[in-house]
Amino acid sequence: MPVRQGLIPAAGSGSRLGPFTNAIPKELLPVGEKAVIEHVVEAMSLAGITDIVIVVSPHKHGLSDYLGSGKRFGVDFTYVVQDERLGLANAVAAGEHVIDGTFAVVLGDNFFAPKTFLADLIGYHAAHRPDTTVGVARVEDVTRHGIILPDGDRVADMVEKPQPTAAPSNLGALGAYVFETSIFDAIARTKPGHKGEYQLTDAIRLEIAEGRDVRYRVIDGIHIDVGTPRDLMRANEWYLRENGHAEPDHTVVTGRDRTFGY
Repeated sequence: MPVRQGLIPAAGSGSRLGPFTNAIPKELLPVGEKAVIEHVVEAMSLAGITDIVIVVSPHKHGLSDYLGSGKRFGVDFTYVVQDERLGLANAVAAGEHVIDGTFAVVLGDNFFAPKTFLADLIGYHAAHRPDTTVGVARVEDVTRHGIILPDGDRVADMVEKPQPTAAPSNLGALGAYVFETSIFDAIARTKPGHKGEYQLTDAIRLEIAEGRDVRYRVIDGIHIDVGTPRDLMRANEWYLRENGHAEPDHTVVTGRDRTFGY
């Protein structure tokens, strides 16, 4: 069955991007001529997703004002509110009442290229039918990601932002997932961690501990978490250069067997 629903968490404060995010949501900061969240929406549409849930925080009206109904993207948007910023798992759970089947999650402040990354992730999930598929790549800084312990093509364990000496691998979650609705039950039974937040990594670990089939798929291409001014600049440099607007001045490292980065 095709995946027709997607969920984009977009309730974060963007504190590391101040003062830019004092005025607008970080998901609306530009990468090229589009807001970063637009790139995510386009990837979902390209993957065949027609119904997209966007999770926002209270009073974060800029996103709905800018994005509208979804008509101009050929999709339908549903906006739901995460009442408190209690972590990524809590943000995903905020959309439970409007999700009715297999769904994809992509963070709204992450830039991926090419946009076919999500179609590939969904295709893998459809072929193998696990409970959860995690999009990963080899990362240089394990302290910024949930790091998996691979066992063949399955995830044997997952650790949230470990110190380098404690990392089980250098395969980091990139903020792109495909879930069955069983993830909501796991989230409901997940205990809060640091700062009282509910981590999606912990919910996935609970699935693993209970014997559910959790797999990973290596994503080729470019991924930049647009969470700091430097990363926003890197995403724009890459995008403008690839679209013929700048001279090359960096090396992009891609491929399934290489470190993922820019």
